[in-house]
Amino acid sequence: MSEYQSSNRQTWNHLADSGSLFARVATDEECQKPLKVLDGRGWLPPSVADLDVLCLASGGGWQSILYGVAGANVTVLDISESMLLLDDQEAKRRGLSIRTIQGSMDDLRMLDSSTFDIVHQPVSTCYIPDLVPMYAEIARVLRDDGIYISQHKQPTSLQISHRNERHQFVIGVEYYHQGPLPRQIDESYRESGATEYLHRLEDLVGGLARTGLILEDLREPVRANPKAPVTHYGYRGRFVAPYLRMKARRRPRSGDEQARASAIWTPE
Repeated sequence: MSEYQSSNRQTWNHLADSGSLFARVATDEECQKPLKVLDGRGWLPPSVADLDVLCLASGGGWQSILYGVAGANVTVLDISESMLLLDDQEAKRRGLSIRTIQGSMDDLRMLDSSTFDIVHQPVSTCYIPDLVPMYAEIARVLRDDGIYISQHKQPTSLQISHRNERHQFVIGVEYYHQGPLPRQIDESYRESGATEYLHRLEDLVGGLARTGLILEDLREPVRANPKAPVTHYGYRGRFVAPYLRMKARRRPRSGDEQARASAIWTPE
């Protein structure tokens, strides 16, 4: 396991073990309307019953449980065993059959090609240094016309280092920063202890196009709160959108691509 993977595994183990809000299982109320909770934009089909879904870097007993309650065949892959334990425990409590795999989002070699109808990934790409291998693997494991739904930290949000005396936000990290991000005073949208990376828009969006995924929609979830005090993350959200949400689709493969996809990818 690489240094960044080990660091992020330990961070998310701690968050899960300490009862963090980022490790909250699905509630009974949410399970009454699982698709609406998962997808407020109409990106998912009307039913996911019997569809094969990969919840990528998505341990914690929330997303997997909602898909499971909705009737999908669910696989969860996450680097944190403590997060996956929450999936296992909640699935058992609700009588659901969910497959959990411990692994890194940018290495899916244990998964066969063309086996999923949906890959759903919450905010997590900031924890890996290179998006291209991950996008290529997602394209490989998706079936033709399969859907990839993801959310990412917006690059400008990760460039903010602190606030000045007037509570204005200072861009203290260069847009072309290489390597792990330095710790900053303003950690409104950072996870303490995690190793994070800034990905530019050409990586986040362009990477999709370069790996056989077609972007169909892009949204910026609103986190602005005009009534929030200046110290609250809702105030920050008035000036910088923290996240991007994207819907992409795996375009139909050519004959050559289908042949390549049938072989399990092995990294160099």
